[in-house]
Amino acid sequence: MSKKHANWKILDDLYDEIVSRKGGDPEKSHTARLFSRGTDKIAQKLGEEAVETVIEAVKGNRDKLVSESADLFYHLMVLWADQGVAPDDVFDELARRRGISGIDEKKSRKG
Repeated sequence: MSKKHANWKILDDLYDEIVSRKGGDPEKSHTARLFSRGTDKIAQKLGEEAVETVIEAVKGNRDKLVSESADLFYHLMVLWADQGVAPDDVFDELARRRGISGIDEKKSRKG
């Protein structure tokens, strides 16, 4: 298995673990606690992690950027799971956009 493929498996495994925590004990699982607080709190945490990721990038702190990026992926996947979006849904959308310029893709969404 290539390292690239193994890395995508980590994301799939993380998503599966997140989904398994839905309805779990919020006293024993941070993920279950996020789910119990609802979509607004999950989205807020995702926003906070996005800001923290940007701050570390602007500071040029690579190690903290890596750490904050991992937090960002995790919270994004919690939001996906909350909304019934699977990683494959997002990967399929990325595949659909492959070979289309970003400018053309954005134009196709208007209207």
